[in-house]
Amino acid sequence: MGESRQKASPSRRPSPANYDFLDSLTAQPRLSDLPSLDDLYGMYAIYNQQYFEGKLPGVKISYSKRMLAAGAYYPTRKEIKISEHYHRLFPDEVYDTLKHEMIHVVHFTHNAAFKTIARRIGASIRANEHPSLRRPPRFIYLCPICFTEYPRVRRLRMASCGRCSRKGFDERFKLVLKRRPKGVTGQ
Repeated sequence: MGESRQKASPSRRPSPANYDFLDSLTAQPRLSDLPSLDDLYGMYAIYNQQYFEGKLPGVKISYSKRMLAAGAYYPTRKEIKISEHYHRLFPDEVYDTLKHEMIHVVHFTHNAAFKTIARRIGASIRANEHPSLRRPPRFIYLCPICFTEYPRVRRLRMASCGRCSRKGFDERFKLVLKRRPKGVTGQ
C-alpha cells in the first residue's frame, strides 16, 4: 500500500526484437565467443615466426574449464592450457595469454630473461585480479604467540609464524589449526 509503480513505457518493454540486446547486457561470454582452438594454433604459428624465429616446438593447446589462472604451460606434456573461466571475464586477453605461455616454453620461470622477452613482444607478465578467480581459504592457522592468522587453501604440515621465527621453521612458533570451514574433512 502507498507504493506507486511507474508503468513501463512501450519502448522499454521487453519484446522479441530486443531480447538479444538484453541478453548481451547480462550474459557472460560463451566459449564460442573465445577464439577457436584452430585460431589459437594459427596464432601460435604466427607468433612463433614473428617473435621466436620459428624455433619453438609444436605444443598441444587446450581450454581448461577448471583453471582459475589465465593460462599455464606444462613442459612434460608440451601443452598450453588457456583458462576458460578467466577469459570469460577478460576475453580480450586470450592472445596475450598465449604469448605469455609461449615465453614459458623457453623460460619456465618469470626470471629476467622471461621479462625481457615479454617486454619485447608486448606480452604481460602478470594476469588481472578478480574476486571470482580466488579460491576461498579452507584452513585458518594461528600463531600461538602473536596470534597472527594465516588463511590457507591447502593444509600446512610444518610451518611456523613468519613474524616470530626469524630463520626457517621454529617449533616454538608452530602454527596451530584454528578453524576448518564446514565441509572440509581429513587432516
